[in-house]
Amino acid sequence: MKVGVISVQGAVPEHLRMSQMALDAMGKKGQAIAVRRLDDLRSVDCLIIPGGESTTISKLLRKFGLFADIVAMGMDGVPIMGTCAGCVLLAKKGGEQADRTGTELLGLMDMAVDRNAFGRQRESFEAPLEIEGLDTPFPGVFIRAPLITETWNSCSIVCRHQGEAVMAKQDNVLALSFHPELTNDTRVHQLLFSLV
Repeated sequence: MKVGVISVQGAVPEHLRMSQMALDAMGKKGQAIAVRRLDDLRSVDCLIIPGGESTTISKLLRKFGLFADIVAMGMDGVPIMGTCAGCVLLAKKGGEQADRTGTELLGLMDMAVDRNAFGRQRESFEAPLEIEGLDTPFPGVFIRAPLITETWNSCSIVCRHQGEAVMAKQDNVLALSFHPELTNDTRVHQLLFSLV
């Protein structure tokens, strides 16, 4: 299995490390690669869009010619996970901030998000999360995290924190408000890889 991590901005080394740890934990042969070129993108079995700044990532995906292919891959059933800013980019509706900044969204999930809903970086926090499909709580790390404000059609909420939606799934696509790559728990990455 080949895991791709979009490497235009964000916690790329952390996702690469966590992906390799998750593959090892699952006993799967494979590798995690940084994706910046179209030929790299087209070689992967699943894809991770890390956090960062959603407007910048969106523009860089266009600049590097990756945007349309990511959309096509998602529509063709390739498993994709977006964390934090990646969660925003996966949404069909990005809220007032995305509209104001002209952020072009990938739109692969029938959901709306509110960017930075959990506040500024100094208001970052950790919390145990009950995630559908996991037996024990997952250590959620929230950094200027978005909030999933609405889902429709086949998009479903798979995790809430204090009543607020922080993780959603639609077919082959996962969106997370939090940063699983900043923990030592590989289970969320394993959830993605199990979709391959």
